[in-house]
Amino acid sequence: MKLIGPFKQVVTLANLPLRGKLSDEQLEIIVDGGIVVDQNTIRKVGNFETLKTENPTIEIENIEGEQIVLPAFVDSHTHICFGGNRANDFAMRNAGKTYLEIAESGGGIWSSVQHTRNASEEELLKTLVERINFLVELGITTIEVKSGYGLDVENELKMLRIIKKAQKETKATLVPTCLSAHLKPRDFEGSNPEYLEYIITEILPKVKEEGLANRVDIFIEKSAFQPEESKDFLLKAKALGFEITVHADQFTPGSSRIAVEVGAKSADHLEATIDEDIQFLAESDTVATALPGASLGLGEKFTPARKLLDAGAIVAIASDWNPGSAPMGNLITQASILATFQKLTTAEVLAGMTFRAAYALNLEDRGQLQEGKKADFVTFKTNNFQNVLYNQGSLKAENVYIDGNKK
Repeated sequence: MKLIGPFKQVVTLANLPLRGKLSDEQLEIIVDGGIVVDQNTIRKVGNFETLKTENPTIEIENIEGEQIVLPAFVDSHTHICFGGNRANDFAMRNAGKTYLEIAESGGGIWSSVQHTRNASEEELLKTLVERINFLVELGITTIEVKSGYGLDVENELKMLRIIKKAQKETKATLVPTCLSAHLKPRDFEGSNPEYLEYIITEILPKVKEEGLANRVDIFIEKSAFQPEESKDFLLKAKALGFEITVHADQFTPGSSRIAVEVGAKSADHLEATIDEDIQFLAESDTVATALPGASLGLGEKFTPARKLLDAGAIVAIASDWNPGSAPMGNLITQASILATFQKLTTAEVLAGMTFRAAYALNLEDRGQLQEGKKADFVTFKTNNFQNVLYNQGSLKAENVYIDGNKK
């Protein structure tokens, strides 16, 4: 066991509700605090001097200068395994070109599919690990990573195997998700329902057999898959034993309702969600995940996070880091900006990037600094935790702890 501290402030996020709005007055802030860690688990959080007196022989890891500590962040939606670069898409979009015009000029998701298929395993692994390391530097220690740029048996398995290999290169927790249903590939000869059936019969059994992922995602949208065929696909994937998550309501409403109906762990995007579906989400256990990076990358409206929280929904915030619509990858910057536009409290933003996001990944062992939780936390060189969001990502993490050890 060891005692880490003293911290100017320990912001525990303990005893906060899983769903609904939060006030900053609900935050437990321990001044001059410390954290007792036993192997990879938090044993106690409290006043540093008191903990020291209670454990006179304990090993002490002294924190120098004024630092605050928060639970490490969770990014519950990323596409960071990819080949190529779509800077030209961004430039064209900002110059007023449409989605169709960009796709016809060789951009769009299909461009990323071709680059990912053509990339070597070594190249994909190297760039994936680099992106993971970037996220860890921000204080993010649990990272969901999707496939979805392979779109056939060989290349979807290639992506998921690389994600599995990357887990050996990092102490962060990677949560792989099979997104073979990103869109129907241009080289697939058949209809949308036939491609979805191909995923069910040809890809998912192999994913299950190799233990490559326990989660399945689908993009429900006019340009990808339609509501009814998607619902049928998700129910079949669930019957195979997979957890479900959904790209929902990004441009058109209605698919978040399907996510709830099939018992999805989360419905992600939700920029186009209408009021009646906000209520439907709020009355469910499906997490509503805001992806402000996509709103910033596309110049689109933000997820109605304020309305969702007021209605009682479980709201998470994730980066959606991908080569097309959300190339930034900086979750803290994105969440800070979302907060200014949606009028979210600091407590709501921090909860959305920690234990509420972990719940979306079916991980309830992290995201709060309290007894029994995984000892993942992040420190910042400041005497006021509010500076983390106030600086909108420019206040860099000082130290990132994974399983109680500095990374």
